[in-house]
Amino acid sequence: MSPMPSPTGSTGPNPHPPIAWSDPQREALLQRWLAETAPAQGLLPHTLRLASADASFRRYFRIDTHSGASRIVMDAPPDKENSEPFVRIAALLQAAGLVVPEVLAWQRETGFLLLSDLGTQTMMERMDRENPQANAARYRQAVDALITWQLASQPGVLPPYDEAVLRRELALFPDWYLAQHRGIVLDDAQRATLDQAFDAIVAENLAAPSVYVHRDFMPRNLMLLPQDATRLGVLDFQDALYGPITYDIASLMRDAFLTWEEDFVLDVTVRYWQEAKKAGLLGANSASGWGDDFGAFYRAVEWMGLQRHLKVAGIFARLTLRDGKPRYLADTPRFIAYIRSAASRYRELKPLLRLVDQIEGTEPVTGFAYGRV
Repeated sequence: MSPMPSPTGSTGPNPHPPIAWSDPQREALLQRWLAETAPAQGLLPHTLRLASADASFRRYFRIDTHSGASRIVMDAPPDKENSEPFVRIAALLQAAGLVVPEVLAWQRETGFLLLSDLGTQTMMERMDRENPQANAARYRQAVDALITWQLASQPGVLPPYDEAVLRRELALFPDWYLAQHRGIVLDDAQRATLDQAFDAIVAENLAAPSVYVHRDFMPRNLMLLPQDATRLGVLDFQDALYGPITYDIASLMRDAFLTWEEDFVLDVTVRYWQEAKKAGLLGANSASGWGDDFGAFYRAVEWMGLQRHLKVAGIFARLTLRDGKPRYLADTPRFIAYIRSAASRYRELKPLLRLVDQIEGTEPVTGFAYGRV
């Protein structure tokens, strides 16, 4: 990207690598928007540099200001990404008391947003993978943020995470992971096995109380705040829905990019369960007895995690085959291990386990292991 004039009319060298653009017209649109936005926001356009890209079509740039602070520019092409949910849910999270990027400027028609900058370090980047307990304080902060978010929940504000959505997500596994990635055509018996497993998973998930669901609540999307060590910032929330309370804790402790031994998973999940019970989030829910029985709650979390990882397997295959992002499939062994481990625990899911073992060419699970992959 060529240097752009600063608000004062001067230019400066940008020591960062040039930004690659596949669409010169979009680059020109961004330059024009920055030139219009810079004076009011105190931006230094020539300092623009790539900050990150995610699994969607969004990209994020960092830009400096005259005051010495930095801001984030989101590039969300409107023909591929709808920014309205991001703006709306950011306000919802902020009202709930969480730290999220503040939307400072938004040009709806071009999909450019200017956001406050929560820093450069994610919880994931500071993780001690060899010593789980060294991360306990961070996970306690994550649990606190999750409880805060869920306490703000109200029906009718976010779209429902209902049966239709759960089934649409589960369909990604046979449609993209099996058919497109593995080239497997299921026979009638295999399809029936998968359908029966999906019916059981959906029924289990729908039995959970409903709250606001972030849907990607994991260390890669939680930020260490430079000015506040007591809380975590929250990112990537634009797909939030209203649905099963088990989803976000399953996402946090059964990470698509990080695996912990089960004793640590249990420690954090117990803490979450205790805090959720104290906050009244689990309710009477007499059908499950979760308020009195952690084992019943943990089962529900495992079944929710199973739904998530069947979905993730399909999403990661789609990212590779449709979107040209092959790095995600490198974590395939991790979420296949989650699927097999969860399915091995429950009699109703043994047919699913046998099917996955057949597909993956793996030995049957003889004992549960939550080991690192």
